[in-house]
Amino acid sequence: MKHLLIVEDDITLCNGIGIALRSEELTITQAGSIAEAKKHLTDNLDLMILDINLPDGNGLTFMQEIRKHSQLPIILLTANDMELDIVTGLEMGADDYITKPFSLAVLRARVNTQLRKERIKSQELICIDSFQFDFERMVFKKKDEQIELSKTEQKLLRILVMNRGQTLSRADLVDRIWTDGAEYVDENALSVTVKRLRDKLEDISSKPVYIKNVYGIGYTWAVK
Repeated sequence: MKHLLIVEDDITLCNGIGIALRSEELTITQAGSIAEAKKHLTDNLDLMILDINLPDGNGLTFMQEIRKHSQLPIILLTANDMELDIVTGLEMGADDYITKPFSLAVLRARVNTQLRKERIKSQELICIDSFQFDFERMVFKKKDEQIELSKTEQKLLRILVMNRGQTLSRADLVDRIWTDGAEYVDENALSVTVKRLRDKLEDISSKPVYIKNVYGIGYTWAVK
């Protein structure tokens, strides 16, 4: 059973979204303000639909607070449809962005897409050799020493370790890491991100043990 929180002060719209999305596989909680939404953050949430303009604050600021300790999937819902607004929302940590008015069918499809994505729960900790990776709290350690990773490095690391032992193509990695709607991403960006991640994780970055090249294809996290 998945748990969705809808944060929207328009009661009619909030109820409409709830009715459209309700199913046997989805529990829905509704909140009309940031203060009310905060009461539900301790719930075992799988997804949040968050309006930007709320009576007691800005949804973007609220999202930034959440991102300090959680990677809870968030779909922004707003009447601000300018390209700059969309880019800002995504860069601040949103997983998706839907502008009003919108199709309930499209919203349902985007919600289902987010719910299908593999999410690591807060109590789960991935331990590999001397590494400890807590993606929910964004805490990464090697030999008990914390490692600071950028958001892009975190995305790459997560995909690799969740598919350890498998070879992931460069095209697939680019598509899965840069999911901000960009039409073109230079593949060199992936090479740079891989190098930076190796520099932080590998004992000798030029002789990687964990993040290995698979010639002509892509990369793999080699140690299970």
